[in-house]
Amino acid sequence: MAKDNGNGPAGGYQLPFEKPIFRLERQIAELEGSQAESGRDFSSEIRKLRAQYVSLLKKTYQSLTPWETVLVARHPKRPLGCEYIDRIVKSFVELHGDRRFADDRAIRCGLGRIGTEKVALIVQHKGRDTKEKIACNFGCAHPEGYRKALRVMKLAEKFHLPVVTLIDTQGAYPGVGSEERGVAEAIARNLLEMSRLRTPILCVIIGEGGSGGALGVGVGDRIAILEFAYYSVISPEGCASILWRTGEKASEAAEALKLTARHLKELDVVDEIVPEPLGGAHRSPAEAATNLERFLVRTLRDLKRLGPDELLRRRYDRWRRMGKVIHLELQTAAKS
Repeated sequence: MAKDNGNGPAGGYQLPFEKPIFRLERQIAELEGSQAESGRDFSSEIRKLRAQYVSLLKKTYQSLTPWETVLVARHPKRPLGCEYIDRIVKSFVELHGDRRFADDRAIRCGLGRIGTEKVALIVQHKGRDTKEKIACNFGCAHPEGYRKALRVMKLAEKFHLPVVTLIDTQGAYPGVGSEERGVAEAIARNLLEMSRLRTPILCVIIGEGGSGGALGVGVGDRIAILEFAYYSVISPEGCASILWRTGEKASEAAEALKLTARHLKELDVVDEIVPEPLGGAHRSPAEAATNLERFLVRTLRDLKRLGPDELLRRRYDRWRRMGKVIHLELQTAAKS
């Protein structure tokens, strides 16, 4: 399993909008260092700076633009799928291979326990260091990854285990080999089979939720998203390159795509937003994992109360009403 390699609250990585926050962090660190070296009491000044720091952090993250939210979702120190497994899943046993071609490391599957609930897990994983990222293809799965996920979901159905999927991908891999082995068919097959799987399915977007790569393991009874994750039919850069022929307008595309957790909840694309620690999950992976675990345990208990027929009926109704259509009335000024 991947390990948490964070170096400090934000791992030393600075997002563009975080410059004032990092300035306060440096001031606090310098005062604490001076206090330790000189023995002088700077506790009053340090308390004031810490109060300013918390206030600024809260204000900044409460008013993120959609593009800034995308940057947070891509933060290099943001907790990854397998790191959540390490923190919240007990007795995890990984299952490998699709029994057709290969074992895709971009999608990790297995059996384990969350709280007191036995579950089958399907986790998209990007990798932490360069070697692991290459092994995981940067989280972009091939068709064998989706076929492995379906194999485990069918196993869960057979043994009456709920399925939990953690989604974090820019999209499925669009390379030649992936297309030759039928990535579109593999994703489509998953959509069909997940829609009628006779066991509870709980899907959570933990970072990036990009296009069919995310949707291929994203059909469930409950769809949740972490507070600073995003979910979209296309990346902002991809959208900008199509509409404006340049990726430089990615921030405008992010605004138009309505991809943030708040927008998705308003549009009825997701059912619930899982809160993140102050300043994002990368500042406190342990707290982020605790929040996610509480949500999973509570929701799994609710879903397990439903029989298979009622579960399928509600899932069908949920996906039939997915999203909201907003009608805009265009008014033409009367000609004088």
